[in-house]
Amino acid sequence: MISYLEFEKPVALLEARIAELRAASVHDDVDISAEIARLEQKSADLLASTYASLSPWQKTQVARHPARPHFRDFVDHAFDEFIPLGGDRHYGEDEAIMGGFARLGERRVMLIGHEKGNDTESRLRHNFGMGKPEGYRKAIRLMEMAGRFGLPVVTLVDTSGAFPGVEAEERGQAEAIARSTEACLALPVPMVATIVGEGGSGGAVALASAERVLMFEHAVYSVISPEGCASILWRTAEKAPDAAEAMKVTAQHLHKLGVIDRIVGEPSGGAHRNPAAAAKSLAKAIGEELDGLAGKDAAALRQVREDRFLRIGSL
Repeated sequence: MISYLEFEKPVALLEARIAELRAASVHDDVDISAEIARLEQKSADLLASTYASLSPWQKTQVARHPARPHFRDFVDHAFDEFIPLGGDRHYGEDEAIMGGFARLGERRVMLIGHEKGNDTESRLRHNFGMGKPEGYRKAIRLMEMAGRFGLPVVTLVDTSGAFPGVEAEERGQAEAIARSTEACLALPVPMVATIVGEGGSGGAVALASAERVLMFEHAVYSVISPEGCASILWRTAEKAPDAAEAMKVTAQHLHKLGVIDRIVGEPSGGAHRNPAAAAKSLAKAIGEELDGLAGKDAAALRQVREDRFLRIGSL
């Protein structure tokens, strides 16, 4: 069953009416299939028009939708032969950041990304996608392995930010994030990063400093959450919608600013309504970007990354 967001209430009412009519048609001799079809089309049109004009704050809500596909969903629908690799070889395993060998079409890649979980138990196990130092050090290890084996790196970013707990700070959170960012920039192989949900703060940048950065059309990417920004500027999280507007967190804004390179379309009503279709769309986009990077040597790839990020500040 779909969990409706506040701005989707008109759609929810229509779909509830459709469900009532379908239930009634089972026990009624009157043919109401035409009325059901009319309402279904009206619902689809309303959903499309609603999602075509979302505000930055509404997009933030979509990016956080509990049913939005996460790392494991993309592994299941977009990649084959995934072989998970764990541990940072220094401290331990962090299940907020997952990674391993995978196949995208005919291409073998190193796949790394955040996993938020999809129910209470798994969300706790994956720490809601908030990586700890050992998670970022694992990502570094996997990137270095990809460099040795000549495998492209693909990252799926979906985190509200790195874990801010005391234990993470004690184990060197800031250094781990900085070194993960450095590892991205120093890679001798192609790297394509995609913001699939929330791209929050350094916890996202640490896996997204690639020569090609993609973003789902209803994802968000920012240095701080709208609530955090509002709390700093206005001393109240209630101003989060205003903060989201001012921060330009959407894919459409960031594409114009040159922060991301490509917007990947989602199914009507968001990726959470059809995860399989969203994953296939993403796989196609990533494959095309990797095709465009094929043949570049290590020096050329590093130069592309350097030019890309230096260009952002000059826009």
